Amino acid sequence: MRGRDDEWTDLMRSANAGDGVAYRRLLMAVAPVLRAGARRGLVRAGQPVDQAEDIVQDILLAVHLKRHTWDPSAPFAPWLFAIARNKLIDALRRRGRRVFVNIDDFAETIPSEQAQETLPAGEVTRHLEALPQRQREVLQSIAVDSVSIKDTARKLSMSEGAVRVALHRGLSALAAKMRSV
Repeated sequence: MRGRDDEWTDLMRSANAGDGVAYRRLLMAVAPVLRAGARRGLVRAGQPVDQAEDIVQDILLAVHLKRHTWDPSAPFAPWLFAIARNKLIDALRRRGRRVFVNIDDFAETIPSEQAQETLPAGEVTRHLEALPQRQREVLQSIAVDSVSIKDTARKLSMSEGAVRVALHRGLSALAAKMRSV
């Protein structure tokens, strides 16, 4: 039996290959799940659910604009739910609330894949230490210490754009090093 994530992944692959019907089917399939997740996230944050549809539209727009960044060899749902989580957080921040939103708000009951073997922490640290100092500092601040891009920029006396570039380059370099292991 094919799972929902497999179906979504296949639809996204077809959509990215130019199949407009598959793209419409994908958007119609994910919208109710995103809507339910947005409502749950708003309720958990003590906010009225009247903003849920705006959040769903923001998510779908982001998916459309960023769909070329999705890795077709990876499952679609985790990529979608990461976007959804970020859009919900953005909406809550616009309302002046700073909250943590669990990705499980969107994942519903998608079965997780078997976890792949990870590298020991010492090896990850070794790879981090091999990065240029600025990239290492930005990765440490954002990925490890959970500091925002804005606060990282202020802390490191960098522009937010420079922080984003260093983060992207650092993550890309780290991923390349870890793939070669």
